[in-house]
Amino acid sequence: MKTDDLIRAMAADTGRRSMPMDTAWRLAGVLAFVLAGAVFLVALGPRPDALASLETARFVFKFVVTLALVASAFALVRALARPGGGGGSLLAWLAVPPLLLVVAVALELFAVPASEWMTRLVGVNSQVCLTFIPLIGAAPLGVFLLALRHGAPTRPRLSGAVAGLVAGGLAAAFYAAHCPDDSPLFVATWYSLAIAGLAAVGALAAPLVARW
Repeated sequence: MKTDDLIRAMAADTGRRSMPMDTAWRLAGVLAFVLAGAVFLVALGPRPDALASLETARFVFKFVVTLALVASAFALVRALARPGGGGGSLLAWLAVPPLLLVVAVALELFAVPASEWMTRLVGVNSQVCLTFIPLIGAAPLGVFLLALRHGAPTRPRLSGAVAGLVAGGLAAAFYAAHCPDDSPLFVATWYSLAIAGLAAVGALAAPLVARW
């Protein structure tokens, strides 16, 4: 069977499934949010000064960059879940969160004395960050992998990696409400490592879970 014929057959099979793909992804998004929120509230909860910290740019930025990752990666993984879906221009939107981090880090280096750079990068909560972002994101990643199974991704490793980015971004957004380290230097280092771990798990698991 030619590649084009195979993709058309997969698309027809996907279209015959009981739940439309868009509906499946909307439900997956809601369920992932609920599960991540539940784990966060049980395991950590927001830091005591979270509401007051909303008046500070560094604290708010953590939500801006993590939610930008969620939005861009979620749109991309939905496209990749369709037969023959390559993401197209949606791939470019994944560059937005890293660019935001680059700008924020540059501003931080300009505003903070060099003697404080390492202190802000290391922070006080790096081990907690590396533990709880994957923990909060594990269930959402499972949900997104099952949503991929509902579709027919032709690039399962890429699809799984992007699913991991969605789960990681969502987990990081919740964790940001607890994290006492607000410096972009910390976020760019430890949040990125934790999210990358989930992306790696997604890339390894997707060919097994979302096979067709």
